[in-house]
Amino acid sequence: VVDDMVASNSILYGSNGTTQEHPDHCVVIKYVPAVHDSKRAMDEYFSEIFMGGRNTLVIHNTCEDSLLAAPLIIDLVLICELCERIQVKEAGGEFGTFHPVLSILSYMLKAPLVPRGTPIVNALFSQRECISNLLRACLGLPPENFMMLEHKMPHGIAMIGKAGPKLRN
Repeated sequence: VVDDMVASNSILYGSNGTTQEHPDHCVVIKYVPAVHDSKRAMDEYFSEIFMGGRNTLVIHNTCEDSLLAAPLIIDLVLICELCERIQVKEAGGEFGTFHPVLSILSYMLKAPLVPRGTPIVNALFSQRECISNLLRACLGLPPENFMMLEHKMPHGIAMIGKAGPKLRN
């Protein structure tokens, strides 16, 4: 998972031509029979803050593993079933279905799996928006775009001001 994350983010993890930067991480998973189905996780995150200071975030989490996974499995089945029904037609082409590797399921899985040659998206928000925009397209709605470029250009702002409702204070 970490290698995919590094490979898909050349801005955050640069390369000097011969070696690729990697985050400093260590993962240890141990089976403890006494806790049965409970999942216990202890995560510690370090970050650098203003003027070279350090920030440490320590999280202890305990939950029932099967109860945590059950809703995800149901959602995976529902999205797979929905995607099996969706057919897309390119202009002048024939209807077709999604690639058998459903990369949109990455939102609910640890390591995104994509068809060969497809970029890997590890950003949780982007993965969620992919599903949301796919469902919007099924309803004939345009995709949501959070860039809001029309509000960042002087001409666009002026046009919105003329067409939009008048607000009073």
